Amino acid sequence: QVQLVESGGGLVHPGGSLRLACTASGPTFSNYAVGWFRQAPGKEREAVSCSSSTDGTTSYAESVKGRFTISRDAAKNTVYLQMNSLKPEDTAVYYCAADGGPFPPNYCSGDIQSRMDAWGEGTLVTVSS
Repeated sequence: QVQLVESGGGLVHPGGSLRLACTASGPTFSNYAVGWFRQAPGKEREAVSCSSSTDGTTSYAESVKGRFTISRDAAKNTVYLQMNSLKPEDTAVYYCAADGGPFPPNYCSGDIQSRMDAWGEGTLVTVSS
């Protein structure tokens, strides 16, 4: 089971950008599927983005599609979430999570939240003027 640490959260103005990072322990992080999730006060935790290490595909929630991008740097055991054109409704605690498999076909199109094996502690993103 991989251990995850998020970083990069903070306060940003509407329309601004942030890049979150999720750094994992161990040399096998590249073999994991990774998801980014967020939870705002009074709301359910929701999946934001997914990256599959087996088929190389990604997915995004409709609310962030076109604004957020997930990427990996295998050499650094790190997964990033680039967040552009941020809106106040993006304010939430953001979590990364990882799944070591097995991976069904079209992994990132399924219920990825229930499949995650390890979770980070979260990083707060606040979008406000």
